[in-house]
Amino acid sequence: MFFASDNGGPTHPNVMEALRVANEGYAMAYGADPIMEQVRDDIRRIFEAPAAAVYLIINGTAANSVLLATMAQPWQTIFCSDCAHIHEDECNAPEFYTQAKLTLVQTENGKMSADALHAKITAEENRGVHGPQRGPLSLTQATEKGTLYDVDEINALTAVARGFGLKTHMDGARFANALVALDCAPAEMTWQAGIDTLSFGATKNGAMGVEACVIFDPDLAWEFELRRKRGGHLLSKHRYLSAQMQAYLADGLWLDMARAANARCAQLADGLSGHNAVHVLFDPQANIIFFQMPRAEHQRMLSGGAVYYVMDGDASEGDPDEMLTGRLVTDWSVTKDRVGGFLNLLRG
Repeated sequence: MFFASDNGGPTHPNVMEALRVANEGYAMAYGADPIMEQVRDDIRRIFEAPAAAVYLIINGTAANSVLLATMAQPWQTIFCSDCAHIHEDECNAPEFYTQAKLTLVQTENGKMSADALHAKITAEENRGVHGPQRGPLSLTQATEKGTLYDVDEINALTAVARGFGLKTHMDGARFANALVALDCAPAEMTWQAGIDTLSFGATKNGAMGVEACVIFDPDLAWEFELRRKRGGHLLSKHRYLSAQMQAYLADGLWLDMARAANARCAQLADGLSGHNAVHVLFDPQANIIFFQMPRAEHQRMLSGGAVYYVMDGDASEGDPDEMLTGRLVTDWSVTKDRVGGFLNLLRG
């Protein structure tokens, strides 16, 4: 009953097979392999963006950091939510690569509002040469709380950024989960809504380790290439990234896996909502649930074989009645029976 993170899920067999096939013989290095040509065409077609620049990188932290470094100057500040992954979980890598700072925008249920963003941007760049200058906006979709920005909300936020002459980056580590939940087209949730660059996640959704950096503004492409190389993230045996992404996209596998993960999350949420000792936080719109229940219940679940993160305290010691927050994340491989086993254990 593993619900700690979709990072812990298995690689899809189709991706493993694609790696086996790619391992035969020789191929040109550094992204010159023929598989990459197909990947580039596939992503441009999926996003209805024939001029988009497409690059692969091995993990999400690098994807976010190199993209933001391409968009931000060292004397600028990047606007992001107060619970953004680039703020809480990337060990200052975005600051390292950009040499810029992060300005945090207050959120509700993991999402910033257009008004809150406008206020934060307005408050910057009013100290002349002595203060940080305004830099890009970064949005996380799905958010770190498992909630989603709908298309109208994305448009509203990017409109605020554009009003100040700023570009927008989207951290799409769980982009597929958000897309199928909103039932919209990739273009609608990205460049048509004002997104300039996208970290298009695959690792959390069935790949072994690959993310696509999709740049809708072609003027940024060459600088990204230079920064990726300088930052040590241009993989020599690139075909193993290309093969993963090729299999991930083939026949809509990426969407099927996201739907499966979301469905199991919905099953979990339904079961949790019927338990008197459990309080579900936020609205689980994709594949992440945050919930609260007494420490004693956490102890019983964890000792019974459930694996998940307790976010705000030591589950093993303390007041048995204290409410602690847990996080459950489903991935493509989670079965109905595994969810049923977790809920049966919860019911005691």
